[in-house]
Amino acid sequence: MAEFAPPVRFLAVAPEFAVCDVVRAAEYYRDVLGFEIEGFLQDPPVFALLSRDEVELHLRSGGNRSVEAGARRGDPDAYIWVEDVDVLAAELQERGARLLEGPVDRVYGMREIRVCDLDGFILVFGSRRELPPPERGAGTSGE
Repeated sequence: MAEFAPPVRFLAVAPEFAVCDVVRAAEYYRDVLGFEIEGFLQDPPVFALLSRDEVELHLRSGGNRSVEAGARRGDPDAYIWVEDVDVLAAELQERGARLLEGPVDRVYGMREIRVCDLDGFILVFGSRRELPPPERGAGTSGE
């Protein structure tokens, strides 16, 4: 096996969603989900760059075709880690976001909310939570 030195370090990921109306979707992410619009490409816009803190999202024109998004499949399209999902849930509810679920504690140690955007994409926001210590004797047949 070939060796590569030094290995390339990955820095970030930016989900890219194909939306029906780039400007309308970007304004939704700004007004409802609290992102900043960093800019649009072309006139009329066919691409938008959005950010909130360290998270970046890209929106591109999907034309008039139907978007095959998470809401239609039931699967999340992006997972975004946040410091406090409960505070975010309250903020997003106040802004009028469509919360599909949560906040809810998951068995894998995350507390999450699921949000659906205008185009049917599902974003899951999660924060780590303290896991309870294992129960004594759990999984054993007793003494």
